[in-house]
Amino acid sequence: MRRLLKIGALALLLPVALASAYIAAAYLMVLFPQDARPSAGSPRIEAYVLTNGVHTDLVFPIKSAVIDWEQYFLRKDFIAVPASANYIAIGWGDRDFYLNTPEWKDLTIARALGAISGQHATLLHVTYLDKSDLRQYAYRLALDEKNYRALADYVLASSVIIGQQAVPVAGSHYSRQDAFYEARGRYSMLNTCNSWVGSGLQRAGIKVSRWTPFDTLVTWHLAPYFAPPTPE
Repeated sequence: MRRLLKIGALALLLPVALASAYIAAAYLMVLFPQDARPSAGSPRIEAYVLTNGVHTDLVFPIKSAVIDWEQYFLRKDFIAVPASANYIAIGWGDRDFYLNTPEWKDLTIARALGAISGQHATLLHVTYLDKSDLRQYAYRLALDEKNYRALADYVLASSVIIGQQAVPVAGSHYSRQDAFYEARGRYSMLNTCNSWVGSGLQRAGIKVSRWTPFDTLVTWHLAPYFAPPTPE
C-alpha cells in the first residue's frame, strides 16, 4: 500500500516538476538575450509587437518601401476591412487551436494538449488594424529597411504562397477584419506562437530572449508603445 502511495505521489509531482523546469528554463534565458545588431541606417519602419497577455503578433504598416502586405493577404479574403486600417497584425499558431478556440472559454484540456504535442499543422492569423487598436498592448520595434526586410522574409517563409498570394482558409474568421491562412511549421511546447515571434525578432537583429515560449519573454527587452487616448 505504501509503495502504491509513493507511486501515486510521484505521478502527481512529475507534471508539476516538469512544468516548473520548463518555466524556469524559459525565464532564465531572459538573462542571456541576443544582442541587437546595429542598424546600418536610421530606423524608418514603425513596426510593433502586440500582445493580448498570452499571445503575441507582429504588427507592420500595410505598405512601405519594403513590402505591400495587401499583395499577399488580399482584402477580399476578409469580411470587411475598415477603410481606416493602416496596419496589419500577423500571428502564427496551432491550426486546431486557432480554428476552435475563438474565445478562452472554448479552450479544452484535450485541445491544449493537442497543440503542445507537435502533431498539428499551423496557420497564420492576419488582422487589419487601425493604429488606435495598438494602445497600451503594443511594443515598439526600431527597424531600418534591411532589418525589416529580414523580418518580412521570415513571415513570408512561414506562409504557404501560391503565385504571390497566401492561401486563405475559406470562411474562417473571428471578426470582420481578420482571416486565417495556411502556414508552414509545427506548433509544440518548444515552438509556440510566441517562439515564432521571438525567432522573427532575432532574424531582424532585435534584442530579445533566445527562447520565448511566453508573451512576456517576447516583450521583456522591448520599449512599450503608449498611443494617445482615443477622443470620446
